[in-house]
Amino acid sequence: MGALTGKSVLITGAAKRIGRAIALELAREGADIAITFRTSDREARKTVVDLTGLGIRAFALRCDVRDEKSIKAAVADARRELGRIDILVNNAATYEDVDYDRLTLKEWDNMFATNTRGPFLVAKHCAKELRRRQGTIINIGSLGGLEPWVSHAHYCASKAALHMLTQVMAKAYAPDVTVNCVAPGMIDLKEGPLSVSMKRFAAKTPMKRNGTAEDVAKMVRLLALAPRFVTGQVIAVDGGLHLTT
Repeated sequence: MGALTGKSVLITGAAKRIGRAIALELAREGADIAITFRTSDREARKTVVDLTGLGIRAFALRCDVRDEKSIKAAVADARRELGRIDILVNNAATYEDVDYDRLTLKEWDNMFATNTRGPFLVAKHCAKELRRRQGTIINIGSLGGLEPWVSHAHYCASKAALHMLTQVMAKAYAPDVTVNCVAPGMIDLKEGPLSVSMKRFAAKTPMKRNGTAEDVAKMVRLLALAPRFVTGQVIAVDGGLHLTT
């Protein structure tokens, strides 16, 4: 029996990377899990297999968080498959490196549609269920929402907006639903050799390493289990990197 046994969680964009790590972490605490994916169907199937191997119920649902109809259908499917939604983790996001002077309107709009409007819409369609369950929303922000990265202007702006949206939602959904945000710093996803810039950030970080997906997942678990008096918080998981800028 884990601390989340009997609870059900919806995690967007959780077929791989940080979302997958979050799903596995919450499953180890006994939660049933529904993950969404947009194009990573093979990875989603593998993640579901790994989740069910932990003895919980798990489902993967195709969803494009830029499309409200897709969101509405996915939330309804999650509610039907799981029977309830106690925790929503807004993890689905996009990221790219574009020089400020070359940034296009299409790139700007797509970034905000995914990183800011998506979490707003998913929370909107989960709100009635979460209020009923005295639930929790955990948004995945970024250190980029706290620091200005000139080659990631649209990403930083979208995540800064998500941080503010977290605080607005915390007020709007109180006292029924708690809303908090985890803001990862430089995360090494072990997808290849460490780049020169990532090595530089590791050396600059007070904890002398980059973060892992598991570091982020463990903070999400802490917020999922936090006292209900904790809401409206944006917590950096960055090894103290923000202290060096």
